[in-house]
Amino acid sequence: MLDQLAAHLDTIAAHAPAWGFALVFLFMAIESSFIPFPSEIVMIPAGFLAARGELSTGVPWLDCVIAVAVGVAGSLAGAYFNYFLSARLGEPFLRRYGKWFFVKPEALDRAEEVFNKYGGATTFVCRLVPVIRQLISIPAGLSRMPLKSFALFTSLGAGIWSAILAGIGYWLAVSAGTDMTWKELVHKGKDLVDAYLVWIILGGLVLAAGYVALSKLIMRRRTQSPRT
Repeated sequence: MLDQLAAHLDTIAAHAPAWGFALVFLFMAIESSFIPFPSEIVMIPAGFLAARGELSTGVPWLDCVIAVAVGVAGSLAGAYFNYFLSARLGEPFLRRYGKWFFVKPEALDRAEEVFNKYGGATTFVCRLVPVIRQLISIPAGLSRMPLKSFALFTSLGAGIWSAILAGIGYWLAVSAGTDMTWKELVHKGKDLVDAYLVWIILGGLVLAAGYVALSKLIMRRRTQSPRT
């Protein structure tokens, strides 16, 4: 799929100055829903185009920052779609008809297992994990996870992931120049992500563990503080 989509990047890049950010939002929303769509094909080229001054503002660093922000907004929109759809339809429907929506039972089982075991913070960490990234919002919707927490964790995870991909695209444009095809760009960027994916996930786990520990400490102090 990656190669097939990369073949169309020339056409998409031609519209980047006018429609670049709108396309980033649209494709990241699709990627974050149940439709299989690689985020590497979106955010790596976005960072690359930003570095070349070929997005809307023409200011490389500003275009990159906006692209990441728009990517996060698109990811949150797609995650909300999964959340509300699963909350509305329920688990029996998803298990019976999910295969028609690219939601395989084994993938749903895995997402539910992770969510039920580790709680809402998984919506943050799992945004950094391929495959399960799109599906973790389904058990969150089934369990009616508080929307504020869902939006916070999803946005943080999507922000880190989008920033990493856009940063790689930006770095490749600066270091390797423009003498490469879109296919080569996406594959080089994906290879870099794959090489450091374990460290990215570990970093996410450390942040999540720190958040949980801090939350417990705050709650403990509130319960121990004398009432006035």
